[in-house]
Amino acid sequence: MKLSSVVLSALLSLLILFQPVSSLGQKLTIAFDDAPGRLKLATRSTSVQLLLDAADWPGVLRVADDLAVDFGRVTAVNGSVSVTHGSHTLSSNASLIFNVTRKTGWEIEGNSTRPRGGTILAGTVGKSAIIDDLVEQGKINVTDIVGRWEAFKSQIVKNPVHGASEALVISGSDKRGTIYGLYDISEQIGVSPWYYWADVAPKFHEAIFAMDVSKTQGSPSIKYRGIFLNDEAPALTGFINAKYPPGKYGPGYNADFYSTVFELLLRLRANYMWPAQWNSMLFVDDPRTQPLADEYGIVMGTSHTEPMARATKEWNVFGGGLQWQWNINNASIRPFMKEGAIRAKPYENVITMGMRGSGDTAMTAGIETAMLEDIVENQRGILAKVYGNASAVPQMWCLYKEVQGYYEAGMRVPDDITLLWTEDNWGNIRRLPIGNETDRSGGAGVYYHFDYVGDPRDYKWINTIQLQKTAEQMHQAYMREAKTLWIVNVGDLKPLEIPINHFLDLAYDLERWGAVDTVSSWLEHWATREFGSSFAQVIAEVVNQYGFLAARRKYELIEPNTFSLINYQEADKILAEWEDLGQKAQAISDKLPLESKPAFFEMVLHPVFAGGNFNDIQISAARNQLYANQGRNSANSLVQRVLDKMKVDHEMTVLYNTLLDGKWNHMMDQTHLGYQGYWQAPMRQATPALQYVQNLERALSGDMGVSVESSNATVPGDDRYHTNGGGNLEFPPVNPFSPERYMEIFSIGTSVFTWIIQAPPYVKLSQSSGKLSPDFNNSDTRVWVSIDWNTIPSMSGVIVMNITSSTDYGTQYSMPTVSLTYNKTSIPSTFSGFVEDNSIISIEAEHYTSLTPASNLTYTTLPGYGRTLSAITLSNPLAPSLTTATAPMLEYNFYTFTSTTSAKAANLTLIFGAGLNTTPARPLAYIAQIDDLEPQRRAYIIDQPAGAWPIGWYDAVAQAAWKNTTSWGALDEGEHKLKIWLVEPGVVLQKIVLDLGGVLPSYLGPPESLIVG
Repeated sequence: MKLSSVVLSALLSLLILFQPVSSLGQKLTIAFDDAPGRLKLATRSTSVQLLLDAADWPGVLRVADDLAVDFGRVTAVNGSVSVTHGSHTLSSNASLIFNVTRKTGWEIEGNSTRPRGGTILAGTVGKSAIIDDLVEQGKINVTDIVGRWEAFKSQIVKNPVHGASEALVISGSDKRGTIYGLYDISEQIGVSPWYYWADVAPKFHEAIFAMDVSKTQGSPSIKYRGIFLNDEAPALTGFINAKYPPGKYGPGYNADFYSTVFELLLRLRANYMWPAQWNSMLFVDDPRTQPLADEYGIVMGTSHTEPMARATKEWNVFGGGLQWQWNINNASIRPFMKEGAIRAKPYENVITMGMRGSGDTAMTAGIETAMLEDIVENQRGILAKVYGNASAVPQMWCLYKEVQGYYEAGMRVPDDITLLWTEDNWGNIRRLPIGNETDRSGGAGVYYHFDYVGDPRDYKWINTIQLQKTAEQMHQAYMREAKTLWIVNVGDLKPLEIPINHFLDLAYDLERWGAVDTVSSWLEHWATREFGSSFAQVIAEVVNQYGFLAARRKYELIEPNTFSLINYQEADKILAEWEDLGQKAQAISDKLPLESKPAFFEMVLHPVFAGGNFNDIQISAARNQLYANQGRNSANSLVQRVLDKMKVDHEMTVLYNTLLDGKWNHMMDQTHLGYQGYWQAPMRQATPALQYVQNLERALSGDMGVSVESSNATVPGDDRYHTNGGGNLEFPPVNPFSPERYMEIFSIGTSVFTWIIQAPPYVKLSQSSGKLSPDFNNSDTRVWVSIDWNTIPSMSGVIVMNITSSTDYGTQYSMPTVSLTYNKTSIPSTFSGFVEDNSIISIEAEHYTSLTPASNLTYTTLPGYGRTLSAITLSNPLAPSLTTATAPMLEYNFYTFTSTTSAKAANLTLIFGAGLNTTPARPLAYIAQIDDLEPQRRAYIIDQPAGAWPIGWYDAVAQAAWKNTTSWGALDEGEHKLKIWLVEPGVVLQKIVLDLGGVLPSYLGPPESLIVG
């Protein structure tokens, strides 16, 4: 690594970056150069003036202060905030406008003496006399935002008040509408929402102008949009302990901490949150926090397992040791819940209804519907007494895990309660509204996860989110009317900046960002905002590729045996992808200005390096095990490599935790190495199992070993992988459409030796001889093998190659040989499609030969989605169930050389996204047909009752894919056609593998077959 913590710690003070930025995906109203009609707001020598009504919402006045300081961050001259008092006729007395100036933030070079720049008037319709008077005078028209949720309008107005010939006017439909309008300017002038939480450097500009355009921002796509801080130990709690004084009951999760989170959420156009659950009590730890949230404009809630606005920890601390069990202690739980409702009443909340067991567990072993119905009835009674009307406060019932079983068993709640559907903790939504569920006044929403503690493994170290998956799932939710509330579990918040931003942008403007094919565009907008347009495209490509690689399998689920070392060069290719990505990320970092390096390190460079290093540890440990079993001296170098990579992992953790003088100390404390088949994070980092070879003694079979791809065996010598007397190994067969094969020659002894491969002249070798020493750092050679098909004398046969050594083969073994079976096949010149290699046809779904639309439907390609390339899905997520007559058809031409029989059949495996059956009566399904054989229809996910996971779910989420296989019996050699129909919306097809008897074990499956024509 080329980053130094010493260098990085000095970067926060450097704020100059000259690339222009833009509000992420929103209409632009700010520019940095003059043009006719533009209003100059601020320069390096003039201070923007912000005018608001003192009667407006406190949160609006506070954000005006933020915007004034943001101007200072960009031009080095803070703005000034002035407020009016009372309802005055503003045109009659200019002195009333600027007579009360509140100094805000820090001052630069005597800000108060700076000449005034342009004017911004801001306020909430019906709350601000400034805005209402402009409406009354006909100078602005707000009919298109009045009464709407969180909408705002921005426009330049001539002569709005005495003392200002023109001004930029921001009018909000409500408190947050005005807040978003003000922060919209902050983002456009060059202050990222992540200026604090990810150290994104503000962008310096000589001058800032308001464009002569009118902007109307309507209501967000989703009403309540926010995050859940959860599973906050060790990282976030360690950070809190280091940065904030301890509270009375535990870590210092106080108002000073939460103020930074509230501000971040509002800058990201969010409005809702669940506070940290396990180590804190937001409502108790600091009496300032709940009123502060309300002042900021954040709607508070509590998690799915914390009903009636009370934290889990509150019962543990104040429950008197009583059991959290309704049928045993409802006399104590009822007043406990009432206190929560009373405490929440003065503030904006969404009340969590229902009840789960203690510590985020099931309430009972079975589905006790009557008991949960009684709980909700009591809760509604409490709300009716506290609020005067049970429907007076927004409420939600989260159908999480076993709670969905209650709903399936027939339990219902009043229509004004939002049904919060959930996913499986791994990004796959379990259920969405159907039928009259879409008509409920409380609507529906989704609880989503970017971080999780539980089966089959925790994943809470660093970002493993594929944005394409998020977009695909949340687009379904939106189209299926789950629009009231979206909340995402973000763990410690800090390592998940990019997916958080993306999720909240989807929630704010789903129509702009909801399609999967907009992810690349979103990333480029994001990178432009954070790092400038000069680097945006390449940074977007790196982040996109990172998400693709990291989402194949969560880090915590990767083990030494995950990726194949011997088949399809899978592990080699994966490491090469990470290495290439690391080089690209480092090249960007090297070119970035100093002030941009901390943010780039936190959000891009660290996860790329840490993720690649993690994969290297696991794959190197696997290779050590393989090489030790083969007796290779180089097994020992891999022991050292794993230890070295463990040290790199530690050094990257230290670098992150000490960055910027330790600003984010402890944020990378989460363990991630050493899982031993148990779901919970290990208590301490540990290497995978390693073996050390005794290199002071040579092997019984001499000094030289030979192996071939797709085999664990080695010759000369005996082992459990081959029974041919220890002398010969066989390559996978080849034809003219096969890739190169390889063998490896390596030291298993104590002496230097030379080796020679003797092969016919039509066999092409990357190297035919060489010398190897017992030094384990220089003891292996890979030799690539191919055939010159123009000179080979026969159409088929077996080639035997001898490998000789200058030293003997031990006391009982002889010269090793390797065999290569070949078949000089050919295909008709007219054929176009996929060609078999070694009894396999492997196809990426988007590479269809033809697509035939039907019923006004087609297929949409999802670039970058999945594990190997992309995916395809039905164009309309609201499509009905389909048949071969009504579904669009995909066709794939393929050519085979291997005939199958009914006894040894051709097996077709389709690999899908890990999405679930969101409509119980319509399980995800497809229809496949080869040639004119009978079509086969398969529903590939089998649900289980009572909220249990579908059959095979553990494997599906671990592999980030469902796999389904159909058998097709006898297929003759020659040209064939595969037809596929995706007959339910939500089916996401990634890859197709036809096994004619040659598929070998691997994680990602065989690489795509050769396409001709």
